[in-house]
Amino acid sequence: MALSRASMRRLSSLRPSNFRAGTSYMQPRVIQQQRVSWSQHRFTHNEGLAAADSKKSDITQQLREEWSSYNHFPEASSASQFVDGQTVTVHGFLSQRRISSKKLIFANIQVDNGPSIQIVSHSEPSDESNPPPGHEAHLALRALPLHSPVAVTGTVVSQKGSQDSSPTTNKNVPGTFPKGVTHLEISLQQIQPLNVFPKDIIVSKGVQFPPSARHLQIRFDEALQARLRVRPKIGHELRKSLIDLNFTEVETPILFKSTPEGAREFLVPTRRAGLAYALPQSPQQYKQILMSSGIRGYYQFARCFRDEDLRADRQPEFTQLDLEMSFATGQDVMRTVESIMKDLMKSLNAQFELVQSDTNERYPVPKRPSSEDKQQNPWPVSDAPFPRLTYEEAMSRFGVDKPDTRIPFGITPNIPLPASFTSMISPLPSPTIDSFLFSPTNKSSIHNITKFTHTFLSSTLPPSLFTSNPHGQPAALIIDTSKPQMGLSPLGFPGLDTILTLYPSLSNGDVLFLQARPSTPFSGGSTPLGQIRSLLYHSAISASLLPPSPTFNFLWVTNFPMFTPNDSESDPGQGGQSGFSATHHPFTAPLTNSDVDLLVSNPLAARADHYDLVLNGVELGGGSRRIHTAKMQEYVFREILQMTDKGVKQFSHLLEALRAGCPPHAGFALGFDRLCAVLTGTDSVRDVIAFPKSMKGEDLTVKSPGKITSEELGTYHLAFKPKEKKGE
Repeated sequence: MALSRASMRRLSSLRPSNFRAGTSYMQPRVIQQQRVSWSQHRFTHNEGLAAADSKKSDITQQLREEWSSYNHFPEASSASQFVDGQTVTVHGFLSQRRISSKKLIFANIQVDNGPSIQIVSHSEPSDESNPPPGHEAHLALRALPLHSPVAVTGTVVSQKGSQDSSPTTNKNVPGTFPKGVTHLEISLQQIQPLNVFPKDIIVSKGVQFPPSARHLQIRFDEALQARLRVRPKIGHELRKSLIDLNFTEVETPILFKSTPEGAREFLVPTRRAGLAYALPQSPQQYKQILMSSGIRGYYQFARCFRDEDLRADRQPEFTQLDLEMSFATGQDVMRTVESIMKDLMKSLNAQFELVQSDTNERYPVPKRPSSEDKQQNPWPVSDAPFPRLTYEEAMSRFGVDKPDTRIPFGITPNIPLPASFTSMISPLPSPTIDSFLFSPTNKSSIHNITKFTHTFLSSTLPPSLFTSNPHGQPAALIIDTSKPQMGLSPLGFPGLDTILTLYPSLSNGDVLFLQARPSTPFSGGSTPLGQIRSLLYHSAISASLLPPSPTFNFLWVTNFPMFTPNDSESDPGQGGQSGFSATHHPFTAPLTNSDVDLLVSNPLAARADHYDLVLNGVELGGGSRRIHTAKMQEYVFREILQMTDKGVKQFSHLLEALRAGCPPHAGFALGFDRLCAVLTGTDSVRDVIAFPKSMKGEDLTVKSPGKITSEELGTYHLAFKPKEKKGE
């Protein structure tokens, strides 16, 4: 369908005009109402109605013409029709246009999950009163606003890529393209706009739209587009591997009930007075019930909800790949998870490559024939079993329970240093001193290293790790052979001998970091020095003092403490009176018989059969062997966690399932958003979620959560809490 001259003239009149371009993304035009005296315009009542009816009729006619021009459009061609010389139709956005002359125009059409498409329009009108076929389309292509959706019909001129001739079931499905074709050139015959892109939206290279315009960010951000396209591919490969292993996909309810698993829940009120659902923190209890039902292996991509403090790798609603295996141990689960992760990495290597943007951002794109020799293995993973560290080893060597083993320096724990020095860096009476040696690859000068270190300590480190650290500030001593004792004089000669024994290859520009901590067993997820180590690594890469690492280092962290002292108001735990909560969740089994004995004598010393999968410093997920007998589970609830009868009763459904001869079982939950983020080269899960929440838990695209009225609350037998008066 070619555009008539009248249709082209209407294009400009149909564009929204109540916005104008400005320094911000959208800025409403201020329309000033002019005061008009009654004497200037004296319309009778009937004349006013007639004018209004006429105006309404004009608007209605305009809408009809607009809708008619957009509503009916040719069907997109199927993959089998893309043959050189064949007439085809493609649907997409007019993304670029290069006007070489009045006679020659090149344009690009942006399509989803398809090849790059170039449109060529060449027209030489010999007689303006009788233009040749395609001339109207040529003029329309020249006039259409960029980024408008269009239907383009033309002749296939050329195709690039290695077209796959193997039989497929979708070759005759409209809107598909030949597999393996990476570029199409089409000679224009007709072009039909299906809407118009407004003038007030300014698009430039690298534009960042506000969260309210997430749809535009997705459309114009190539890296974001790429990650959203790869995400379902990752899910498909994981699902395929589990199906091949005879797992059964089961959907569990979203409307659950409130149970104290460890995190705050979102409640869903009902119209039945006093009753509410809770959105599930995870499908944990349902999947354990399934183990008692006889299902041997379960999985699902589950939506989970937790009312927690947010950060880059955490959202209030998220997706996890959940699985459980009956007649299984934790070792069985870990082997299964390793298997599906290795299958995934091999599949990614076969299908995608990592490209780098102008801002050094890496993201995956479908592999092109010309690049096969460049990146044979962008997601390297060994066939060997993933390395394993115990919780104690991880905390001691890396200061964190999710260590990034790409970092080229580890922590040396418990260094014997003189009290004269330890009293300078810590108020603790008898602290343990840990250290690591940062050796920059690029040691341009002592001055630059000194400047970087100062900036890192004063600006990069949060106050909790520097000025407000209750254990004392970290010490950073720069090795400088031109100074007495190589710049380590604060340590004294005994301390210097200790450091030289631990680090015999000190050189100019190295930086020795030291940090005190209490001389108590490890607890929690990290030590201050462990956090400093990770922050320093990323800062050094940004400052070009260390090279970035392209590797993907998987490892297991095992043998976690079964219980952790309650020391955070943000974690409600299980609501018991013991003063501690389950580290993983209250359904986790003790590791050995010795740990069962410790449940009675010293629960905080008991270890759990709990394992976390870590990739490049990111905890991808965790799992455990479960308590599979009702008596042991109730004992943990009542005697160890000291939950009330009411608290235990909330788990009666699970206890009944365990009592019905539930077999031994173990499982795992993989953070699917985190996995997609790490594999596609981003630190934030928001980059792999189409409509993410903000750090306040708000969806800024649709402005949720929304305010609720008293009338709406009344439907659910709820009311606003009265404001407390000052002084009460």
